[in-house]
Amino acid sequence: MPHFLIQAKYTSEGLKGLLKDKASGRKAAVSKAIAALGGKLESIYFCFGAHDVVLIAEAPDNVSAAALSVTVGATGLVRINSTPLLSVEEMDRAVAKTVDYRPPGK
Repeated sequence: MPHFLIQAKYTSEGLKGLLKDKASGRKAAVSKAIAALGGKLESIYFCFGAHDVVLIAEAPDNVSAAALSVTVGATGLVRINSTPLLSVEEMDRAVAKTVDYRPPGK
């Protein structure tokens, strides 16, 4: 199943919700949402800096991951960035492929 790195930043209203729900409440809500799409929350970390939350999740496909991103982002309480992740084996298969490409100006 494909993996995704999801980075999120709460708005001020979202932070008020975090204070009310607690981190454990947000983890449960996120885990439930991902599971409903046929995926699994692998790990979640709360942090400070550029992002407030970083998680690794499995999703059945890009469409499911996009559905999660759009649904969460549409609340206006969280800004979300999802990045598809490749396993070592997938990257090995990618670099083994021959690509007919000419760099600019060459």
